[in-house]
Amino acid sequence: MKNILVLIVLILGIVANTPPVMAARDNLNLGMVLEPPHLDPTAGAAAAIDEVVYANIFEGLTRIDKNGVEKPSLAKSWTVSEDQKTYTFNLQKNVFFHDGASFEADDVVFSLDRARAKDSVNAQKALFKPIRSVTSKDSHTVVVTLSQPTGGFLFSLGWGDAVIVDKASAENNKRNPIGTGPFKFSKWVKGDRIVMVKNDRYWGTPAKLKKATIKIIPDPAAAVSAMLAGDVDGFANFPAPESLAQFKSDPRFKVVIGTTEGETILATNNQRGPFKKLKVRQAIAHALDRRAIIEGAVFGYGVPIRTHFAPHHPAYVDLINTHPYDLEKAKQLLAEAGYPKGFKGSIKLPPPPYARRSGEIVASQLRIIGIDLEIIPMEWAQWLDQVFKKRDYDLTIVSHTEPMDIGIYARKDYYFAYDSPEFQDLMKRLNATMEIDTRNDLLEQAQRLISADCVNGFMFQRAKHGVLNKNIRGFWENSPIQANDLTEVYWVN
Repeated sequence: MKNILVLIVLILGIVANTPPVMAARDNLNLGMVLEPPHLDPTAGAAAAIDEVVYANIFEGLTRIDKNGVEKPSLAKSWTVSEDQKTYTFNLQKNVFFHDGASFEADDVVFSLDRARAKDSVNAQKALFKPIRSVTSKDSHTVVVTLSQPTGGFLFSLGWGDAVIVDKASAENNKRNPIGTGPFKFSKWVKGDRIVMVKNDRYWGTPAKLKKATIKIIPDPAAAVSAMLAGDVDGFANFPAPESLAQFKSDPRFKVVIGTTEGETILATNNQRGPFKKLKVRQAIAHALDRRAIIEGAVFGYGVPIRTHFAPHHPAYVDLINTHPYDLEKAKQLLAEAGYPKGFKGSIKLPPPPYARRSGEIVASQLRIIGIDLEIIPMEWAQWLDQVFKKRDYDLTIVSHTEPMDIGIYARKDYYFAYDSPEFQDLMKRLNATMEIDTRNDLLEQAQRLISADCVNGFMFQRAKHGVLNKNIRGFWENSPIQANDLTEVYWVN
C-alpha cells in the first residue's frame, strides 16, 4: 500500500512539473514588398493584387495549383463537346460570397461577360476573346461556347483575371473585395497592412489559419530587420537575396529557393525613336551582360534567358547564344542603324529592388556602346499609368509573372508596341490547337521569332526565394502563378 502511495505521489509530481502542451499558432504575419494599387484582380495588371487575393479571397471556375496545373474550383466538373467548342460547367453548390449572397450560374455569366465586354478594364481581356457566348442552363450549370477550339482555355480560367464576382458587389471590390474564398477581407491600412480572416462559411476545405496579415515592407533592409525581430513570420518572396546566407545559417528560419514564371526583361517601346530599328534592338541584345546583371541585381539567383519563356517549361528553347555578349558587334550594329556616336534615351524603373538594381547595371552597360540613358525612378501607380497604359517610355525593367504569357506579344496595342502578323498568326494557330506536341512546336516557333526580332532585352528568369519561420508549413516552393496561396498554410510546434 505504501509503495502504491509513493508511486501516486511521484506521478502527480511529474504531471505538476510537466509544461502544458501549447496549441500551434493560428495567425500569420506575412511580409510583402509591394502594396497593391487596389484589390480587384479583374481590373488591374499589378501582380501584387493577385499576391494578396488569389485563392485566398477570390476564386475562379478553375484554379492553378502549386504544380502549375489547372484544377476544379467553383466548377466541380465539366464536359467538352466533340468539336471542342462547348464547355458545360457543373458548379459547386452551397457556396456563398462573403457578404452572404449565394453563388449561382448567373454570377459566372456576369463575370465572364464583364471581362470580355467592349468597355472591360480587365488587364487580360484577350484571355476571353475566344468566348462567343455564356449562358446559364440552370442555377448550377453554365454553358460556355467558344468561336474556335482553344487549347489553353481551362488554364486561362484559372488566372486571377478570371475570378468570379457578384454583380451586386463587383464595383466595390477595389477597396472591399468580396469573393467566395476561404479568407474574408477584414481591413486595409494603406501603406502598412492588409488583414484577412478565416471564412467560417467556406464551401471547401477550411483554412487552418484564423487570421493572416500582409505587412507592406518595400525596403530590403527593413525586410531583414523585420524578420530578425519577429515582426513578420516570413516572406514568400524575400526582397534581399544578398542576405539569404544569413538566414540559411540561423536555425530560427528556413530558406526555400524555387522557380517562378517571372521573365525579367528590358521592356522596349518598339514604336519609339531609335528603338523602332531592329539593328538598335540587336545592338542592345549584344550589349547586355546577363551574368553580370544577375549577379549584381539578384545576387546570382536567376537563370539567363533570350526569349520570353520559362526555362522549366517542356516547350522551352535555349536561345541564350543567339545574341552573345559582344560589345564590338553592338557598336557595329548601332553604326549600321545610323547612330555611330550613339544616342540619348531614358529608362523608367518601377520600385522593386530587382528593377532598380538591374536598371543601374543596364544603364552602365549600354553607356559603353553609346546609349546614354536617363534613369527615372517611378512608383507603381506612375509606372502603370505612364508606361503600361500610355506607352510613354523608351525602356523599362519589369518581371512578367503571369503564367505562360508569351501570347502578349500578339497584342499590337500592348505596351511593347510590337506588331508582327507572323507572330499573331502563330498565336491564332496555337489557340486553335489542342494536341500537346503541336502546341509545343508552335511555342518553339514563337520563342524563336521574338528572340530574332529582339522585341525586348530578355535578361533572366527570376528565382523565388522564400524566408520563413522554421515552424511554418504549407507555402508553395515555386510560383507557377503570381500568388501567395495561404489556403494550406499552418504552424507546427
